[in-house]
Amino acid sequence: MKRLNILPLLFVPTVALAGLLDAISSTDATAGLRDTLLQGASTAVSTLGAKDGFLANPSVKIPLPSALKRAEPMLRAMGKGPELDELSVAINRAAESAVAEAKPLLTDAVKQMTVQDAKGILTGGDDSVTQYFRGKTMQPLTQKFLPVVSKATARVGLAAKYNQLAGQGAALGLIKQEDASVEQYVTRSALDALYKSIAEQERAIRANPAQAATNAARKVFDAMR
Repeated sequence: MKRLNILPLLFVPTVALAGLLDAISSTDATAGLRDTLLQGASTAVSTLGAKDGFLANPSVKIPLPSALKRAEPMLRAMGKGPELDELSVAINRAAESAVAEAKPLLTDAVKQMTVQDAKGILTGGDDSVTQYFRGKTMQPLTQKFLPVVSKATARVGLAAKYNQLAGQGAALGLIKQEDASVEQYVTRSALDALYKSIAEQERAIRANPAQAATNAARKVFDAMR
């Protein structure tokens, strides 16, 4: 394909970009984006799902739930430091184990992508990839993650104590409902990190198509530079 001399993708007006996609062909654009997201999902899962994928990565490491974080100085003063440290490790190990199970559902979401979905992502904002995966996989991945996370945190005594108190706090409106249990908190945090990582992979390939693993992806994003 003849190289198109246009402004970088992030600065192309939506109407102009939509016209460019039509010129590339909907089939090529969809195939290229599909390959890119499959590559991004695979990289995100293998990176985050490995040992220390969360725990040793400051950008995604899951902190203690905010209610515990606020109480941390007092709890440590009471000698609860080892329990806090144990819980911190447990919730990040739980996220690593859960993310490792995500690839089949992410792959299915990409394979089901329509031409309209692809155009929406390519002409959308910075969060278009994240929003696509949230819409397609949030519910099934939550159901898949929760048992894995629950198993990983069940042996930590402080987790059970937190759940009891947080449940009461949520009922009184003092704690967000999504943080009413360690399991819910870790699941939500792990999914946020997963979607963020896939989106970052996609943006990196937009900026440098040579990183793409397939000719279809390189063809599309190289034309858009």
